[in-house]
Amino acid sequence: MFGQTKRNTRKPARRTGWRRILGWRPSASSAKIMTAIGLAAVIGGGSLYAWRSGGADRLDDMALDMRRGTLAATARAGLQVTEVLVEGRERTNSRDVLAVLDARRGAPILTFDPHQAKAELETLPWVRRAIVERRLPDTIHVRLEERVPMALWQRGGRFAVIDQDAKEIPGVDPGNFAKLLIVVGDDAPEHAGGLIALLDTEPALRGRVSAAVRVGGRRWNLNLDNGVVVNLPEANAGAAYERLAELERNNGLVERDLVSVDLRLPDRLILRAKDAAPSTTPVNAPAQRRNNRPT
Repeated sequence: MFGQTKRNTRKPARRTGWRRILGWRPSASSAKIMTAIGLAAVIGGGSLYAWRSGGADRLDDMALDMRRGTLAATARAGLQVTEVLVEGRERTNSRDVLAVLDARRGAPILTFDPHQAKAELETLPWVRRAIVERRLPDTIHVRLEERVPMALWQRGGRFAVIDQDAKEIPGVDPGNFAKLLIVVGDDAPEHAGGLIALLDTEPALRGRVSAAVRVGGRRWNLNLDNGVVVNLPEANAGAAYERLAELERNNGLVERDLVSVDLRLPDRLILRAKDAAPSTTPVNAPAQRRNNRPT
């Protein structure tokens, strides 16, 4: 016969605090958040009592006092700003970001409005998009997506820096971005992204393009750094630009004493030399038979 197991006569440990209420002991940060929720519930209950017993005026006064007191209590419980983390900031002034956030160390974090901060951050010149979060119990986290300068837009005798969304970046000195491509024309910003992507397909020739002029809202003229103007066609501009790059690699075309290179005809290359009438060369003619090339 098996012996009987001795019954444990020890009394279970007495649960206290959160463990007594929940049956488990939360982490320190979870406990702080629960405390804040409980205090918020107190505000709601007190406000309802004030409304029933004293009317709207008394409700406003009591609710304001209770809110101040409760927020102070949450700060003492640990729900206060101790750290502000900002990611993605390169061109945006850090002082401008902190001024918008207006988050003092030790202030109740529940008074910080992330939605308002987001809206105000997105009014800063370099900020394209902002994500703002309260990470309880003590951190404000900001992630910025900044605007990328794409080109200089010349219009009406002035220059403006435009971004990847074809929008002007306000308050930015164009002189600090002199290496950007200059685009000219009322609708140039909307089409600049596509043009730059096209130019980048031939990097060596891309480095020679200093400006691009939008013609009739339909096509581009490219101004090279030596003064030569290249007329791109409205249709199949990519094929024409590739042809130009090949002619430059094989024949040093743009190094010649030219005024313009007209690529608007798919089967003809029209060259205009300085102080000379334009000459026409079939695009598919062998290089040694192009006797009408300007020298």
